[in-house]
Amino acid sequence: MISTISEAPPYRVQFTDGRHSALADTTQDKGGRESGFRPHELLEAALATCMNMAATMYAAKHAIPLSQVITKVTLDRSGSEQVVFRYSVELSGDLTVEQRQAILSATRVCPVRKTLMRGVRFLD
Repeated sequence: MISTISEAPPYRVQFTDGRHSALADTTQDKGGRESGFRPHELLEAALATCMNMAATMYAAKHAIPLSQVITKVTLDRSGSEQVVFRYSVELSGDLTVEQRQAILSATRVCPVRKTLMRGVRFLD
C-alpha cells in the first residue's frame, strides 16, 4: 500500500510504502515546483522498472550473460478513448539472437504490464 501526505509548497506530495519514500509534484505552469515525479511519470516508472527487472530475472534464471538493461517508457494520453504505453528495451551483453528474443518476451509479461492489460475499477 502507498500512502501520501501533502506538503508545502502546494502540490508537492510525499508518498511512502512505510519503508521508502519519494516526492511527487507538478510542473511550474500548473502551480508546482517540479520537486518530484509527476503522477504520470510514476506510471511510466512502474512499467519501465518492472520490465527491466523481468529481463534481469529471466537472464539470471537461465544463466544468460546479460550485463545491462535500459528500458524507456512514455505514456501517450493523446487518444480520447485509450492510452498507449510506448516503450523500448535495450539489452547489453554477449547475447545470441535467441537469448535476446527470450529476454524481450519476458519483459512483455512482467506483472505491471499484465496488471495494466486488465480492466480497471476504482473502489473507495
